[in-house]
Amino acid sequence: MKPKLFIAGDRGMVGSALVRSADGYEVLTATRAELDLLDQRAVFDWLSDKKPDVVVIAAAKVGGIHANATYPADFIYENLGIEMNLIEGSRRAGVPRVLFLGSSCIYPKQAPQPMTEDCLLTSPLEPTNEAYAIAKIAGLKLCQHYRAQHGLLYHSAMPTNLYGPGDNYHAENSHVIPALLRRFHEAKERGDASVTIWGTGTPRREFLHVDDLAAACLHLLEQDNPPDWVNVGTGEDITILELATLVAETSGFTGEILTDPTKPDGTPRKLLDISKIRATGWQPTIALREGLAAAYQDFLSTLGTAAARL
Repeated sequence: MKPKLFIAGDRGMVGSALVRSADGYEVLTATRAELDLLDQRAVFDWLSDKKPDVVVIAAAKVGGIHANATYPADFIYENLGIEMNLIEGSRRAGVPRVLFLGSSCIYPKQAPQPMTEDCLLTSPLEPTNEAYAIAKIAGLKLCQHYRAQHGLLYHSAMPTNLYGPGDNYHAENSHVIPALLRRFHEAKERGDASVTIWGTGTPRREFLHVDDLAAACLHLLEQDNPPDWVNVGTGEDITILELATLVAETSGFTGEILTDPTKPDGTPRKLLDISKIRATGWQPTIALREGLAAAYQDFLSTLGTAAARL
């Protein structure tokens, strides 16, 4: 009999990648209509009834710089609620293993690069996504302390910037890769002479295909004694302007790329040190150019359908 794996947030980009990859499990899912993760009693009762063997917390309220800066109260409240309900609900239901998914934004704005796991809480966070980061740090710490106090195998993975099938392409609330894919596609369709990107284009970012993250999560669930939290990335980064150039090439846009220094850059650099997870035997397999091409085709395939997240 396969172990039962509850993927919280299965409709999102990360959750759907996990559903596609979790062949060794009986996968449990629940729509928002079936289970409101902000309803503590409903979450406790659902977990008690279904009794999963493993819970992966991929559910979260997410967004880019604009969304984080505009709705910080929503980001901290909803993410704290989701993780507290699922982690405590899992403990009460006797779930022996939980994997919580955080984010590389938990690390300080001026953290040494590449960022190792032990730089957490050593200096201030990036202000534009502080609310989201604090919520994710809380989830990580909940798992760490539940493991220490209750002897439960509750641990965390901190992925870098993600992209891939099922991404959110909203014009204002999406992350950088889906935002750029949409903007360059629409500019190409209109025949625009140029596209202007936010900021100076100089910040460096690391990007991981969501299918690589799903593989990393399943790999971590096979470990008998994983770290309390571990970085998941590629160990390589590029500038935002270099990324924009790649996305333009991918979409077929041939116009000029301009920058807008009046818009915020965010953290100057965010590169993860992934030696800890590499030491367990995992490494990424999808190169950025290859992944962008697949992501663009996924974007095109959803246009005009109910699956489009615009």
